[in-house]
Amino acid sequence: MNNSTFTDDGLSAPVLTVTALNLAVARLLERSFPLAWIAGEISNFTRASSGHWYFTLKDDAAQVRAVMFRGRAQFCAFTPREGDKVEARASVTLYGARGDYQINVEALRRAGVGRLYEAFLHLKEKLTAQGLFNPARKRSIPMFAKTIGIVTSPQAAALRDILTALKRRAPHIHIVVYPTPVQGQQAPDQIVAAINNASRRAECDVLLVCRGGGSIEDLWSFNDEGVAHAIVACSMPVISGVGHETDFTIADFSADLRAATPTAAAEMAATPRADWLSSLRADATDLRRAMRRTLTEAMQSLDNQSRRLLSPAAQIGHQRLKLLALSTAMGHANRAPLSQARFTLDQLRARWLALRPDVTQLRVNLLALQRRNARSTAIQQVQRRDALTALTAQLELLNPQRTLERGYAIVTDARGAVVRAPAQLKARESITVQVAEGSADVAIATVQAVADQS
Repeated sequence: MNNSTFTDDGLSAPVLTVTALNLAVARLLERSFPLAWIAGEISNFTRASSGHWYFTLKDDAAQVRAVMFRGRAQFCAFTPREGDKVEARASVTLYGARGDYQINVEALRRAGVGRLYEAFLHLKEKLTAQGLFNPARKRSIPMFAKTIGIVTSPQAAALRDILTALKRRAPHIHIVVYPTPVQGQQAPDQIVAAINNASRRAECDVLLVCRGGGSIEDLWSFNDEGVAHAIVACSMPVISGVGHETDFTIADFSADLRAATPTAAAEMAATPRADWLSSLRADATDLRRAMRRTLTEAMQSLDNQSRRLLSPAAQIGHQRLKLLALSTAMGHANRAPLSQARFTLDQLRARWLALRPDVTQLRVNLLALQRRNARSTAIQQVQRRDALTALTAQLELLNPQRTLERGYAIVTDARGAVVRAPAQLKARESITVQVAEGSADVAIATVQAVADQS
């Protein structure tokens, strides 16, 4: 019997164990089905001692076993209960020990939370663009609040927590409650009306908008756009205390201050009375100490001034003695330089008389020299006047104007050069003839040279 015979009959195919078969199917399922969100209802929920969660996820027509291991379950925000509607992010696998197909859950959320969260993010982005969450517009909480308003449900445990905290911390503060439902389809509009009512009445220093914890559906009334705008438009600062520390709502982002819980909101709104009293007592002690120190220093200064203070008669006598001493010193200071200056002047006068020359003969000689100088100056003036007269006569004889007046003329060519010989002239040229009383332009008809007389 050959191999082909075994091949045709299928007898040569490998033999698998059940374990290997289940492992191969598990790998096939894991490769074929990626992570996906699966909606269903919790059934047969069991928490093992190891911390793993085992349950069945079902709908109206089918069910599937599910497991959520401790490493993932510890991060779940809630513990599932029988009948809860949930959405599980899971991969499809096979439990090899029993050969049962199941899903391996990595994350679990209440049904509809994904859509609500998307709506939350969309509204948050929209209001951020409008500037409602801008920190610059948020107001500071008053330090000394006399009246605190609370927007919440009268039946809510949050109101009891707030009242307890305020009574413990600041029993002197007046409280005004603006009742409103905090859950339900009509709750957002009623919350807006309560906030607007508080803003209109303006009887509070700060307004608390609060409710206790719950699921995202329970807190959804505070993720409303109208509530956000009402908080921003409120005439007084608003503290939001909605849910637990990990819960964030649109109201938290819109408020001037966000508190982790309603009780924390009450603590932020009112400083403990004991703290204020303690601070006041400390300030009073510091004030008394400062006043006592100021009075002590003033008394010491008064004692020092009183010791330095003299009677008016003694002061006048002291000033009179001081004035007499100054007068004596000033008289002596004036007389001494004057006497010294007079002595110096006498010495200089004696020296001047001894060194003064006899100027009588010098004055006689000076008068003689003055007379001689006058005579010499007069003779020189007569001589120079005669010489000037002679030179003037000679200059008058050489004056060209006088020559022209005797009938002579000066001839210049077109370039202004004086003509001295016929060779300088050409026919049909213009010349200028200057006589005693003017000049004339003359055109030359012909030029005749004068024969040499030599």
